[in-house]
Amino acid sequence: MNLWFEHLPALPVLIPLLTAALMLLTRDNQRPVRVALGAVSLGLQVLVALALVRATQGIGRPAWPDGVGVYLLGNWPAPFGIVLVADRLSALMLGLAAVLGTCAWVYATARWDRAGRHFHPLFLLQIMGLNGAFLAGDLFNLFVFFEILLTASYGLMLHGSGKQRIGAALHYIAVNLIASFLLLIAIAMIYGLTGTLNLADLAVQVQRLNQADRQLFDSAAAILGVAFLIKAAAWPLNFWLPNAYVEACAPVAALFAIMTKVGIYALLRIGSLLLPADAPAAFGGAWMFPAGIATLLFGTLGMLASTQARRIAAYAVITSSGTLFAALGMPGATLTGPALYYLLSSVLGLGALFLLLELTERSQSFGADMLAITQEAFETDEPEEASLSEQVVGVPFPATMAFLGLSFFACALIVVGLPPLSGFVAKFSLLSAALRTAEFGAPDVNVWLLVAVVLGSGMACLFAFARSGIRLFWIPEELHIPALRLNEAVPILVLITATMVLTVRAGSVLEYLEDTAWYLNEPIRYTHAVLDTGLRDTKPASLPSSSRLGGSP
Repeated sequence: MNLWFEHLPALPVLIPLLTAALMLLTRDNQRPVRVALGAVSLGLQVLVALALVRATQGIGRPAWPDGVGVYLLGNWPAPFGIVLVADRLSALMLGLAAVLGTCAWVYATARWDRAGRHFHPLFLLQIMGLNGAFLAGDLFNLFVFFEILLTASYGLMLHGSGKQRIGAALHYIAVNLIASFLLLIAIAMIYGLTGTLNLADLAVQVQRLNQADRQLFDSAAAILGVAFLIKAAAWPLNFWLPNAYVEACAPVAALFAIMTKVGIYALLRIGSLLLPADAPAAFGGAWMFPAGIATLLFGTLGMLASTQARRIAAYAVITSSGTLFAALGMPGATLTGPALYYLLSSVLGLGALFLLLELTERSQSFGADMLAITQEAFETDEPEEASLSEQVVGVPFPATMAFLGLSFFACALIVVGLPPLSGFVAKFSLLSAALRTAEFGAPDVNVWLLVAVVLGSGMACLFAFARSGIRLFWIPEELHIPALRLNEAVPILVLITATMVLTVRAGSVLEYLEDTAWYLNEPIRYTHAVLDTGLRDTKPASLPSSSRLGGSP
């Protein structure tokens, strides 16, 4: 095994960390150096993510056994040392974060990176936190990477100026600090009960708890689940999200599109590993399905009640989280593959939408913008970005409005779930998979509830986007053709094109995601890969048999 491949799982953390450190050594007037460093770093991360996807599929040589790569920091064996684990799910999320992060960063180089200090280091540190959370093999380092990405997001949320942005950022910070506190309490309780925080070892140790300790563990898991539900924007714990996403600058809001999915990833990861030990309610249908339905309804009502385009997009983030919660809360692994496809489609579509909405606002007169804002319960927002908009140097061309209109139309189709783009494929495969769960009998009430709520939410979302599109492109008497830069238009085009690739290659992508779903439903592969490197007496023979791991929670 060559040296480069051996250290491959650590590169998504090391590359942005070292690049951010180098950027901090540069002076503020050395922006071209920071841009060059950022371009190299993000380009390398895209290549590393692609290499990890291939390695976890067993493509190429050398390849990892069972498609799971285990990296021992300091060569300390599991479960005693820090472990980074790359498998099909983490590689998928790393690739998504790399593509979205690169597009948001390129967009930011047009003007937003000049709106405050240290934008580039903070951006890369948030990417590092995201990558680390997807690779973390134990609960404590999952908490550490959560805090890294959140701390960086606090600075990015405050990036720019204006009273409204500062108020929303302080609210966002307070709520996430509470969630982090709950997360730390749950981790301490779990360590006290099981003596381990390694996720693979935890799957073994939980089965050895007596009844009293198991009840305490389930209580700790409930606290852990609440912390993840806050971070994943589940109702009623998502009141912080709309204002935060509305007030954040466009590239930051686009990157935030994947932030809520980190909480969903954590719930899916831990829940899948605890399948043999009967996963607690916080990580299964007992909580996730009703929480998803409630979140989906809340986000739908929020979109219908909103008139500002950015706020509609923020509530669309909530509806996407609700759809994922409801799908992953269904028993078995049948809906997991389509749910992952929906995750890819929604994150790419919403990322493009947040970038696009800033460009469409440049075509509106100041009075029209204020009219749309004041229609939201007579709230008043400051035109805090006006000075920056005036500084934009770009080229107005006749096709600008056509580009903006067609891009808005494409983003709306993706988010709503209408053909021919990936949003339709995602929802169709999700609902058809839900109906297939009843192939041995009539669908239960949860299946029909999921179908009805998802379809109803799509209709409401269509109405909200149609109303917003009319206000943006049809009603205004004066549309100012905005001056755009190439590095503003290309990232949007890349994200929309990525959803088109998902559509054209839907068969192969869904096949890959179905394989990922069944891999998650057999956690013995993950557990063996990690604990085979350990020093404990716990060996594969003492782990649960695969027959216990193939069923539904």
